[in-house]
Amino acid sequence: MIALTATSRILLSTQPADFRKGIDGFVALCQQVLNQDPRSGVVFVFINRSKTMVRALHYDGTGFWLMTKRLSKGRFLGWPSGTAPINPLAAKQLSLLLRGQALTRIVPLS
Repeated sequence: MIALTATSRILLSTQPADFRKGIDGFVALCQQVLNQDPRSGVVFVFINRSKTMVRALHYDGTGFWLMTKRLSKGRFLGWPSGTAPINPLAAKQLSLLLRGQALTRIVPLS
C-alpha cells in the first residue's frame, strides 16, 4: 500500500503515456524519457492520451507498485502540460486531480 503524505515526492508526466506498458515499460519510461531513478521512492504519475486513466508507479524498497485508476465517466481535468517532461506535485494536489477536480494552477514545490 502507498501512503501519500505531505512529504511524499510526486512527479507527474506532462505527456501522455502508452498504457499497454507494464511495470518494466514504465520503469524504462522513468529512466529513458524522464531521466529519473524509478527506485528513488518518488511516485511517478502518468495519464493516457484520452485522459480517462491514470497510472502511478512507486518503488517501496522491496518491489514496484503499478496502480491504475480509470474513470467511469468524463476525463481528468487540469492535467499539467508544458515543455518540461515532468511536473512536481504535492500529495494534496494529486488527491484533487484523482477526485476529478481541475487544478487552476500547479504550485511549484520548493
